[in-house]
Amino acid sequence: MNMQAVFFDFGGVIQRTEFQAPRQHLGQRFGMEYEDIDKLVFASPSARQASVGEISEDVHWTNVLKRLKRPAAELQTIKDEFFGGDVIDRELVEFIRPLRGKFHVGLISNAWSGMREHLKRERLLELFETVVISAEVGVMKPEARIYSIALEQAGVKAEAAIFVDDVQVNIDACQQIGMKGVLFNDPQKAEDELKKLLKIK
Repeated sequence: MNMQAVFFDFGGVIQRTEFQAPRQHLGQRFGMEYEDIDKLVFASPSARQASVGEISEDVHWTNVLKRLKRPAAELQTIKDEFFGGDVIDRELVEFIRPLRGKFHVGLISNAWSGMREHLKRERLLELFETVVISAEVGVMKPEARIYSIALEQAGVKAEAAIFVDDVQVNIDACQQIGMKGVLFNDPQKAEDELKKLLKIK
């Protein structure tokens, strides 16, 4: 079957933590390892609640500050340092841009309530015809329902869709419902695999 749609993950694919030093320094400031500060922000119960829209991103960050025993006045500084090593892959963005028009291009992201505004600020929202954010739909990858929502919005069958993600369990989950999965662990390899699946040069 010819592919009609391609969906991308955001964190770990389009935007990646290329430099660990800022986050490492932040962790050290609070007597924490890199993994500990990373888990606090992304894998704590509060983070999970924010990821399914049970609490807002602001409430989650308030919880992070409480855990770090820091005042609200320090929030922006802490956020800036935490995300200081994150980089948007502009080459990948330019690869994605011309796909729209030939294929349905969508986003499927486990993300908090501020993601859509972040996409707007970075002028990335225009890349996608449909955007499925876990905090907005109340379900996270790798649950099958989030892929079904994306397919319903795009109006395509699973067999005609590809999903690009950097986490193997999310790729396994999309394949279980019939989608093609491309594991993103190297930008060039992923682009080459996509070109092959989409039958483009």
